[in-house]
Amino acid sequence: MPKNISWRKLVQKFRKFGFEGPYSGGRHQFMKKGVLKIHIPSKHKGNISAGLVSEILRQAGINKQDWDKI
Repeated sequence: MPKNISWRKLVQKFRKFGFEGPYSGGRHQFMKKGVLKIHIPSKHKGNISAGLVSEILRQAGINKQDWDKI
């Protein structure tokens, strides 16, 4: 299972998977890869919990083992 992670590290890892952004939009920022768009939490709220990271990975279609390798 992914660990708690900082906002900056989350964005860096998603960029390694080919996502662009983050972009502003509505209540949350988002990152996109082609037509796939994932919402990411605010960078002002502290570390992102492991449960939320898991949910974002599920929505992005990223395997947890691949996430841990990067």
